[in-house]
Amino acid sequence: MELRSNLLIETPEEFRAFKNGGLCESPEMRLEIGCGKGRFTVDIAEQNPNVLFTAVEKAQNALVTAMEKASARNTENIRFISGDFSKVFPVFGDGEIGIIYINFCDPWNKNRHAERRLTAPRFLKIYGRLLPVGGEIHFKTDDLSLFRYSLAQLEANGWQTEDITFDLHKNGPADIMTDYEAKFYAEGIKINRCVGVRTAAVLL
Repeated sequence: MELRSNLLIETPEEFRAFKNGGLCESPEMRLEIGCGKGRFTVDIAEQNPNVLFTAVEKAQNALVTAMEKASARNTENIRFISGDFSKVFPVFGDGEIGIIYINFCDPWNKNRHAERRLTAPRFLKIYGRLLPVGGEIHFKTDDLSLFRYSLAQLEANGWQTEDITFDLHKNGPADIMTDYEAKFYAEGIKINRCVGVRTAAVLL
């Protein structure tokens, strides 16, 4: 990780410097929670060179792989944060994130663990603070139970749900894939996806 430290944010001051050194006059910022090995992260950053991406990952081995991918491809518009999102989110200001990506998070299938799901109400409140009205959560999962839970929680907490699909790649690859997603697609596992739009009615 030390060899790629130029891509790693460890203090709020470093994060502010990253934002203030943006690629355009008013750069859009996007956040990925749980970037894994960085396949999706680097691909989407390359497709959106004028957007500043921050990727959070708590598994250090995966994070190092993601940072190596970004470095090897000279992707300058990504910074990585090591840690659990529930502990690092205060680095972000109110309304400064345009899109939050949540791809294939832990479903925490037992009911007693429901509050740990990244689409539980306590997390939706955090996302509502980070996003402006009109900001979006892009959510993908192979777990149908988690997907139905997430749709219900979004709607119950004032979010508008759009682009709902229970088989994203039915007609062939329809989106940038994560490593997990490519594996699931090859195995014929259906991918669920939706967009949650932050409204003025979102519960905070």
